[in-house]
Amino acid sequence: MEDHKPHIENLYFRSFRAVDDRASCMKFIEGHTHVLEIFGITQITSAKIDWVLNPNVYVILVSAEENGKALAGSRIHVADGKTPLPIEDAVGEMDSRIYDMVEERRAAGTGEFCGLWNSWEIAGLGIGSMQLSIACVAYAGLINLNTLFGLCAPATYRNSIRGGFRVIKEIGINGKFYYPKEDLTATSILIDDIENLQLTYDDVKADIMTLRNNPISMRQIPSKTGEMINLHFDLTLR
Repeated sequence: MEDHKPHIENLYFRSFRAVDDRASCMKFIEGHTHVLEIFGITQITSAKIDWVLNPNVYVILVSAEENGKALAGSRIHVADGKTPLPIEDAVGEMDSRIYDMVEERRAAGTGEFCGLWNSWEIAGLGIGSMQLSIACVAYAGLINLNTLFGLCAPATYRNSIRGGFRVIKEIGINGKFYYPKEDLTATSILIDDIENLQLTYDDVKADIMTLRNNPISMRQIPSKTGEMINLHFDLTLR
């Protein structure tokens, strides 16, 4: 018997520093782990949970009611020169040039967009991963990052390019790595200019800039099912 998905009218996108909200971090981990298990993926560096103790990790959590169950999430890890970014742990042994790329950008402010996941409740609405990407890139500017790394799966590649990332062809096999398993590939990606977003598609860039200028805001968008969903954002720095 097929599960009936709940009717969703509102989605709340909330940002916080990982060390400031342990309970919400646990919601994130529970949801992310469940999604990875569905796909049989267990060895993935962004799924490690030691980030909850890192003061340079920021989280964006999505729920259908304020402070409710986590339905989606993503994180930004800021490079601090002490804790490697997840992309460094993931591909560093395959191509050590990633270490220099991160270090060269660290003083100006760099980090990584990682740990993106959607639960079954909102999968198929056509809004989850793209809206989370928009929120994260907007947030990267709010926390004064200049550049932003990522490691994307084939399913999120198209949205990553729309969001302004370029493939890091200087490493791996034209940017690609066999990760997290030998039969899967991941692509290393980078936004070179978070402030101006020259490569970002115009419609996505407009949404990012609007959110960056109005970190507490609400807008309506249609889902793939044709229903309007209210997106509530709170990307304030606390």
